[in-house]
Order: sequence, then structure tokens, then C-alpha cells
Amino acid sequence: MKLKARVKTTFILTIQLLVNTLVMGQVNTDPVSYVNTLVGTQSKFELSTGNTYPAIAMPWGMNFWVPQTGKMGDGWVYTYTADKIRGFKQTHQPSPWMNDYGQFSLMPITGKPVFDEDERASWFSHKAEIAKPYYYKVYLADHDVTTEITPTERAAMFQFTFPATEKSYVAIDAFDKGSYIKVIPEERKIIGYTTRNSGGVPANFKNYFVIVFDKAFTYQATVNQKQINEKQLEQQADHSGAIIGFTTAKGEQVHARVASSFISFEQAEINLNELGDNSFEQLVSKGRQTWNDTLGKIEVSDQNIDHLRTFYSCLYRSVLFPRSFYEINAQGKPIHYSPYNGETRPGYMFTDTGFWDTFRSLFPFLNLLYPSMNVKMQEGLVNAYKESGFLPEWASPGHRDIMVGNNSASVVTDAYVKGLRGYDIETLWEALKHGANNVHPTVSASGRKGYQAYNQYGYIPNDLDINQNVARTLEYAYDDWTIYTLGRKLNKPQTEIEIYAKRAMNYKNVFDARYKLMRGRKADGSFSATFDGTDWSRDFTEGNSWHYSWSVFHDPQGLIDLMGGNQAFIGMLDSVFIIPGAEGMKSRSMIHEMREMQVMNMGQYAHGNQPIQHMIYLYNYAAEPWKTQYWAREVMEKLYASGPDGYCGDEDNGQTSAWYVFSALGFYPVCPGTDQYVIGSPLFKSVRLHLENGKQISIVAPSNSSDSRYISRVRLNGKAHEKNYFLHEDLTAGGQIVYEMDKTPNKKRGTAPNDAPYSFSKEVNKTAKK
Repeated sequence: MKLKARVKTTFILTIQLLVNTLVMGQVNTDPVSYVNTLVGTQSKFELSTGNTYPAIAMPWGMNFWVPQTGKMGDGWVYTYTADKIRGFKQTHQPSPWMNDYGQFSLMPITGKPVFDEDERASWFSHKAEIAKPYYYKVYLADHDVTTEITPTERAAMFQFTFPATEKSYVAIDAFDKGSYIKVIPEERKIIGYTTRNSGGVPANFKNYFVIVFDKAFTYQATVNQKQINEKQLEQQADHSGAIIGFTTAKGEQVHARVASSFISFEQAEINLNELGDNSFEQLVSKGRQTWNDTLGKIEVSDQNIDHLRTFYSCLYRSVLFPRSFYEINAQGKPIHYSPYNGETRPGYMFTDTGFWDTFRSLFPFLNLLYPSMNVKMQEGLVNAYKESGFLPEWASPGHRDIMVGNNSASVVTDAYVKGLRGYDIETLWEALKHGANNVHPTVSASGRKGYQAYNQYGYIPNDLDINQNVARTLEYAYDDWTIYTLGRKLNKPQTEIEIYAKRAMNYKNVFDARYKLMRGRKADGSFSATFDGTDWSRDFTEGNSWHYSWSVFHDPQGLIDLMGGNQAFIGMLDSVFIIPGAEGMKSRSMIHEMREMQVMNMGQYAHGNQPIQHMIYLYNYAAEPWKTQYWAREVMEKLYASGPDGYCGDEDNGQTSAWYVFSALGFYPVCPGTDQYVIGSPLFKSVRLHLENGKQISIVAPSNSSDSRYISRVRLNGKAHEKNYFLHEDLTAGGQIVYEMDKTPNKKRGTAPNDAPYSFSKEVNKTAKK
């Protein structure tokens, strides 16, 4: 009887496991196979659907590669609607708006040696294109050549499959604005450098490259301003290039090993060693494994393949930037060319990120899933401060004068609050204080533009010729809170940090109770005579008052109080989705963000730009969490997809992607610098997070579906969880989160005052009572 019972039990468990597998979907063991690197490439100046390009790269790699459909110098380097490729470019471009630096390209051609980018361009089809993070392949119809690329962090291997001809060539374009090239036939090698950039570099900036072929040249020439010179093997000009040629049999494969360095030719040769003795196929396999290891930190099981494709494509974008800007020397030590002072220095450096975007969820995401990478990034920030006197706010590769805020304070604070250690936090503490009370002498986006007025008035008046004044005030107030928070964490004296606690409340100084919105205010304290919350005015940054009025990340309760309590606050949140998106277009000439908001058909909810992306999670603070659950799903389902038009607006270096990744897990970091993640609505039935500390988080929502978006109950490690947030320690300790989902909202769960997430006002009030 006991044996029969055991057999019966085993049979039942087996059947149950099979049912669970069918219900949940297959466990994903090859996540990179779901990635579509073309998501977001169907963009143009007038309308962004991501403004991305298919980056052929390793996670956080120093060099990316991209098929170049745009003309030299065009920020839209690859667009899905293009039908010709001009070359295969090494790129460091973070976005089309920032453009590129340190670029050069290779292009196989047949028939005759040509260099002009229009003459050498070839028709191609997406049907004959394979675009993976670790591998790219395309057929160039005009030249009857198939090009394949596989990258490492600082090097790459090309595999060209040529037809039978005596006239197979490869053109190497070092681009204009100052470049150098040299052909060394006896070594089957080409070396060169490019100086082309879009700003943010010292005077001695160069990207040195080396290219080694596995076939002897039967033709060689250099190029100066499109003039081909077969007798000259070295060229330094405004626009330099080279052409080398071979005789090839049908289907013959020629390989090019390529690497570059911002330090020297010698270092470029060292970087070339990343390829080792590996064949092209071996490098492809290793690259695939690297991406699977990185993306496999999140293991999703789901039957909806479109959701899997969208999720892992977003996860891919979340681990590209900030880019590594350091190299490994002959002794195996990290070194970097400083984009701040032009010197070669020891240690780490990262770049190509704008903190105005990425402080919101990208860096919190790194702190949760990839903390060891952000430790290196924090070390890089220490170096940036030592080498320039300021932390960058938008780095590409050095300080760039764009966007507002002092959000490096958030990036530093959130990392430390989340437990990251092993770097010079004391230097970063000094950097935060310095940045809060100074402005960079030549790049006003670093430090704080208008800090004198902000410190004097408690806001930046809009009649002092300091634009985007309301946006700056709101972001500085939050940044002051992060400085105060870090100071407390470091046990700094109250006399040193209390000023930042006081300034953290400065957001109140630009709130107008008449409209229940943030407004521009003059130095005499009066608000502007005319006001429309939908106007894209100079008081805000790429948005209007309906977008920016929610930028009180650290004190939603204080904002609730200003608006008149929970119901008034909820009414204002609801209004965001009611006011037509086209209203703002009446206030100024067309810009792409306004068009993107209009076509989304979600009122004033401008998810395509960053300031409002946390707004839907604020319902959790006002006792109506089910509305967060509704809108989180609406945004994930309507505004993201796995195709070339898969984003709304700019993807922006991983921020908009990290929003999706977090939200699909069922929680989001509304206020970086706290230890809380605010609950939304999980997208999948089953997810497993593999943390660096060896712990695992199991997130299960068995009854999840497109119709069942509301949370009925939450259980954390078997216990009922009424809070509208999880703590960082809840997650890093490992365990299980179970969401019970339903088609109708549970309007009782998460409605008690203590269920709301963190607000600074509550902390201040508690302290005052003591």
C-alpha cells in the first residue's frame, strides 16, 4: 500500500509539473534569441519610435558596430526604412541628438575601387539581414557580398564572403574633420585614427584603429578627399581613407580583425588580442554566451512570445549604456584616456549617458541586477570628478552642455543606499556638495546653472534669464534630498546636511494652489500673469506643467497635501489622461516630443519623454493602487512592442527600456535614493531573478492574463503583504513574491495610510513630533 501511495503521489506531482509547464510556458534558457536589435529603428527627426540603431556589441562594450544607412555625420545612422548600406561603422553614438565620436567604417565592394559613400552604397533587404546583439549578417546586392560581424568589448571580426572575381575590395573610411591612415601590405594591416566628434572631447582626442586581414593584398591605395591615390600608402587629411583588394574565388571568405583605442596604436594592438586565436564561429558562440549570461539574470516563463521579445529587447537596451570608456593595458590593469583632461590615467571610466534620463530607473536597475558593474561606474565617477572638478550630468564622452538637473546626486546616493561599496564615497560626497553650489565654467549643464538664485529665493525665478527654471527648481529640490540622504547615511554632522533637507522642500515654492500645478514665478514672488498647463513653455524642459508637476519623487505626500488631499490628487492624476495630447501643440512650433505625445492618444501622459514616466505609480500614495495597476498595463501593452516602431519617443540610453523591465516585474523605483520599489502590475506568470549575491527572487502570478491586470492579494515569502511597495532588502534576501491577479480591482488592499510608500514629509513630521 505504501508503494502504491508513493507511485500515485509521484504520478500526481509529475502531472502537476507538466500542467505548470504548459500554463507558465517553457522556461527560457536562451534569452538572447528573443532580442530584436531593430526595435526603435523606424525613427526620423519628426517622429521618434525609439531613435535607436542595431548595436552590434557586448554588454557595456567600449565599441559598438552598426550598418550605416545614413550619410557621414548623420545622427540617424541606421533607419529601418532605408534601403542602402554605405558601410559598417564603429560607433560610440548614444543618440542621434548627441551624434557620434571616434567613428570609422569598412565597406566591401566589387567591380572597381570606389570610395565615395554614395557610389559604394549597396541595396539591401531586411529579408536578407540577421541582426543579433552578438552577430550581424547582411547581403549587399550591388556587390554580391555577404558581410558578417561579431564583436568583443573593444574589437570585432568581420567575415566577407566574396564572389569569384579579381576585383574584390574593402574600403576603409576614417571620416572627415581630421583623420589619418596607413596601409602596411607586408603585414596585411591598416592603421589609422579619426578625430571626428560632436563635442565633449579634449584637443588631443583621437580614436586609433588597427585592421588586420587574413589574405594578402593585390591592390592598395589611400584616399584624400575622395581622390584615390594608388602610389601613396599613407595619408593625413581632413578626410582620409584606404582601399585594399584581393582576387577571390566564389564563396571565398576574407576575415578582418579590427580593434581601436582612445589611447594609442600600441593599445589598439593590445585590444586586438581580445579576439585571441578564435575563429569567427567561435567568437559568435562566445558572444552569444556572454549575452545569455547577462540577460539570463532575469528568467521569464510565458506563453506570449511577443511579450518575451519585447521584454528581452528592452533588457538588451538596458545593458548597453553607460558605455565602458576604459581599456586593459599590457599588465592587465584598467586604464583610460580622460575625456576631461586628455591624459591617460589609471582606473575605470564610463560615458554616454545622461543622468536627466537614466537616474530614474536605469541606474536603480543596475543596482538591483548588476551591482558589480555600477561599482565600477561609481569608480568612474570618482575619476571624472578628479579629472574635471565636476561630476558629469550628460557625458559623451566628456561634459556636454545639454539638459538640466544635478541628478548625479541621485545616481551616487541610490548606489550607496542600495548597499554598493568598494569605491571612494568620500570623494563623491565632496563632489555632490561642490556640484550643488557651483556651475561648470564652460558647460553649464554640469553643476547647477542658476544655483545662486535657487539658494537665494528657494526657486529659480523666471525673470532672471535662466530658462527651464521650474524644471530646474523641481530637480534641484529632489537632488538636495538625495544629498541629505547620503549625508545621513555617511553620518555627516547635522550642521553640514540640514541645509539640503531644507532645500528639499523648495518644490513647494513653484506650486500654484489656484491651478494645483507647478508654475513659473518671478523674483518678486508673483506668478506669471498668463498660464496654461499644456503650454510647452520656457519654464520647463521638453514638456509642460502637466508633465513636470509630478516631479516630487521624494515627497509625494507633500504634493498630495498641496493639492488638497487624496481625492484632489487623484483627480489631478486622472486629468492627465483626459486632456487631449494635441493641446500642447498650440503653444509653440512643432517638436518631435509633442507629436509623439499626440499620436499615443493617452492625453498628456508623455511616456516618450522621461519626466512623467513615474507618474502612474503615484496612485499608490493616495490609496488607489488599482489605478496604478490599470495604467501600468496600458502603457506596457500600448506603448511598447517588439517591432521597429516598438517605442514611443526616445529610448534614451536604457531609461525607457528599464522602465518596461521594472514594470513587467511588477514594481518600479519611483524615488531613487530610497530603499523602496513601488508596486504596479506584473506582466508575466512567472519570473526568476538571479542576483549577484547568489539569492533568487521568484515572482509568480499564476492567474495573470491580459484581462487580469489587477492585484487581488500579494504574498511575500508566504505572508500577506499589504504595503504598496517592496524594500530593497526584501528582494536581495531572495524568496518568493506571489501576485494573485483578478479582472476586477481590490479596492481595499493597500489603502491604509501606512501602506503608502516613502515621503519626506512624513519623515519630517515624525521628527518634529519627537
